[in-house]
Amino acid sequence: MTPETLRAALPPLDGTLRVAGLTDAVAVFRDPEGIPHIRARTQHDAFLAQGFVHAQDRLFQMELNLRRALGRSAEWLGAAAAEMDVLCRRLGMEAACRRDLAALGDEARGMLEAYVAGVNAFLDSGAPPAVEYVLLGATPMRWETWHPIAVMRRLGLLMGSVWFKLWRAAALPLVGADQAAKLRYEDAGIDLLCIPPGVEAARWSATLADLAPGIAALLDRAAPDAAGGGSNNWALSAGRSSTGRPLLAGDPHRLLEIPNMYAQGHLACDAFDVVGLTVPGVPGFPHFAHNGRVAWCVTHAFVDIHDLFVERFDATAAQHLFRDAWLPVRRRRETIAARGAPAREIEVIETTHGPIVAGDPASGTALALRSVQFAETDLSFDCLPRMLRAPDVSSLFEATRGWGLIDHNLVAADTTGRIGHLVRAMVPRRPRANGWLPVPGWTGEHEWQGWIPFDSMPRQIDPAGGMIVTANNRVVADGGPDYLCTDCHPPTRARRIGKLLGQPGTTAEAIHGDTLSANAVLLRDHLATLPAPQDAAAAALRETLLGWDGRMAADSLAASGYIALRLALTRILADRSGLGGLAGDPLLAVAPGVVPLNQLWWTLPALLRADDASLLGGWSWAQALQAALTTAATDPIAAQPWGEAHRPRLAHPLGALFPAAAPLLDPPARAIGGDGDTVFANGLLPSGGTRATYGALARYVFDVGDWEKSRWTVFHGTSGHPGSPHYADQHATWAEARLTPMRYGWDGIAASAAARQSLAPR
Repeated sequence: MTPETLRAALPPLDGTLRVAGLTDAVAVFRDPEGIPHIRARTQHDAFLAQGFVHAQDRLFQMELNLRRALGRSAEWLGAAAAEMDVLCRRLGMEAACRRDLAALGDEARGMLEAYVAGVNAFLDSGAPPAVEYVLLGATPMRWETWHPIAVMRRLGLLMGSVWFKLWRAAALPLVGADQAAKLRYEDAGIDLLCIPPGVEAARWSATLADLAPGIAALLDRAAPDAAGGGSNNWALSAGRSSTGRPLLAGDPHRLLEIPNMYAQGHLACDAFDVVGLTVPGVPGFPHFAHNGRVAWCVTHAFVDIHDLFVERFDATAAQHLFRDAWLPVRRRRETIAARGAPAREIEVIETTHGPIVAGDPASGTALALRSVQFAETDLSFDCLPRMLRAPDVSSLFEATRGWGLIDHNLVAADTTGRIGHLVRAMVPRRPRANGWLPVPGWTGEHEWQGWIPFDSMPRQIDPAGGMIVTANNRVVADGGPDYLCTDCHPPTRARRIGKLLGQPGTTAEAIHGDTLSANAVLLRDHLATLPAPQDAAAAALRETLLGWDGRMAADSLAASGYIALRLALTRILADRSGLGGLAGDPLLAVAPGVVPLNQLWWTLPALLRADDASLLGGWSWAQALQAALTTAATDPIAAQPWGEAHRPRLAHPLGALFPAAAPLLDPPARAIGGDGDTVFANGLLPSGGTRATYGALARYVFDVGDWEKSRWTVFHGTSGHPGSPHYADQHATWAEARLTPMRYGWDGIAASAAARQSLAPR
C-alpha cells in the first residue's frame, strides 16, 4: 500500500452529486480544517445529508462500531475481538435496539429513516471504497433504521459501576469485607460535590450491614467450587466571565481510538442551525453543541445504572430461583465468526434479571446483569431533535426527558445569561446495598422499584457563585432519599478547575492544558518525611522529586520519576495484598476485563493519605516507599522526559492485522504531558506501561452569544480516511492544548470554504 493508494480511496468532496431521497438541494461547505458545514432547507434533507456526509468521512468507523454493537467485529478484526462480541450477543443488543425503535415517536423515527437513507445513498454514489474495505476485501453493509441506536448504545456500553462491583466481588474472599469496601477510586479525603457547587461532603462508607447481602450471595456462590472507566466541563455565568456573557467549556475523555469517536460538524435547516461534535453513525448532536441560543455539553455522571445479581439454578440449570419459586431460564444459541479463526458457538442464558455474564449456571450459581441500557425500553432518540430546537437552558433540559442510554452531567448556557446542570439519566429505585457488590437474585429484596422521577433528578440553574464544574466527581451528597452512586472519580480535577476559574485572566486553554497533579504532590510530600535512602540512585530520585512542583509537563524528568515511583508502589501494593494474583479471575474476565493493577493505581492515594497500611501485608507505607524508590531509581522511565515516556500510540484498528500498511494507517503522535489526575487528562493504564491511552477526544469553548469567538479542536482530525489531509492535521494543536475557530456564521463559512459540494435530488 502506498500514499497514492490512500489518496485514490478518497471520495469526491466538491462539485455536484445526485442523491436519492433529497427533496431540495443541500450545500456542503468544508472549512480549512475539513469540517463539513451542511445547509439544507428542510429537517428531512438535513438529516439525510448528515448521514451522507458522515459516510463520506467515516463509513469504515461507522460500520466497525455497528459491528461491535452487534457482536460481529471479529469478522473483521479476528479472534482478539471475539470476547466483546460474545458480551454484546449475551446482552441482546439487536433485540433492544429494535424494541426501542418501535417505541419512538414519529419525529425521531423520521430522523432515523432520513439519516439511514443518507448513509445508503452514499453507498450508491459511486465513490471509491474506503481503503479499509480494500484491505479487508469487504463490501459495506447497508444500513437499517435501528442501526444508529445500536451505534449509540455501544459507545456508552456498561460504562461505570459494573467493573467496580466485579472487582470488589473478586477481592472479597481474599481480603474480607472491611478491606473490599476500600477498593474504589481514591477519594482525595473528601468529596467535592457538583451540586451545590463547591460544597464538600464525606463519602458513604460501606459497613458490614451494607455489604452483607453481597457477601452472603458470593460466599454461597463460591461454595460448590471450594475444593477446586472521564471528562471535564465548566460553565461561568455572565456575571463571572470576563466577557459579560456565559462561557461553557470542557473536554470528553475516552480511549484514543482511531478514528475519533467524535467528528466536528455543522447542520442547518429551517428548523435549527447547530454546530458541535457529532457521533458518526448517529444523527443530531447528542453531547456537545450549540444552536445559536443555547450551548450544551456532558460528562459521565457515574450514576449507578447497572446491577449484578447472583442467581441460583436447579441441578439441570433449566430453572432459577426467585422468591421461593423456580422460574424457567431463557436460552438461545449464537454463532461468533472470526477472521482467520473457526466460528464459535455460544449459549446465551437469561433469567428474570437479565443475561448471565459470568459463571456457569451448571455449577449452581452465576451472575446476571440488569442494566438500564438493556432492561427497559429507551427513548433517548426522541430527545435528539427536540434538543436541536431548544431556545434556552430550561427547554433543553426538558427536551431530554426520557434519556436513558448513558448517564450524563448535562451542563448548558444560553443567550439570556443562564447556566444550568442536569443529571440526564434514567435511574432505578433500589436498595443502596446494590451499589457495592453483586446481590442475591433469589430473595426479591434487591429488585428495582420503579424509577427516580425525571423531575427529582439533581439539577441546578444559576447557582450561587455563578459557576458549575463537573469532572466525574460526586454529583450530590450521599444519604439522600434515593441511591444514585457508589463509585465516582476523585474530586481533584474538579477542585483544580474551580481554583483556576477563580484566578482572574485564566483562559480556557490554560485550564485545558493544566498539568498540576494533586497526587504527585501527595507522594512528594510523603517522601519528605522519610530519611534519605542509602542507595545513591534512590537518594538522587528522592531529591529530584522533593524539588519538583508536581506538574506533569512534557519536558519534565521529575514527572517521569514520579510515575516510575507510583508504578513501583502500586506493584508492591498488588503483591503484598495478594490482590495482584486475582488477574485472570473469572469475575474479572468479563470483557473487556478488570485488571487488578489498574484498579489499585486509583485506590493507592487514598490509602497513603490515610496512612492505612492494612493491605500492605505487615509493611508500613514508609517501608513501601523506600522499596519503591529503590526500584524506581533504576527504571528506564525515570531517565527520559515525561512527554516521551507518555507519547501515545495512535493505532488504527487494522494496523495490527496489516502491519505493512500500519505506517500509513497509524498517524504519528506528539509527546504530551499530563496524566489521569490532571486537568490535561492524558491518562495511562499501569498494566500497559506509561503511554497515554486515553485523553480528551476534543476540547471546546462556547462563547455564548458571540458564537464566532467559540473555539475547539480534536485529537487527530475531522476525516477518518488515512489519505486525507485532514486525517491528523489537528493533532499538533490538540497536543499543545490550543484551539481553532468554531465557525458558525454562514457568510464567513462560505468565504473561507476550502471545498464546496452540492447534493442535489436525484
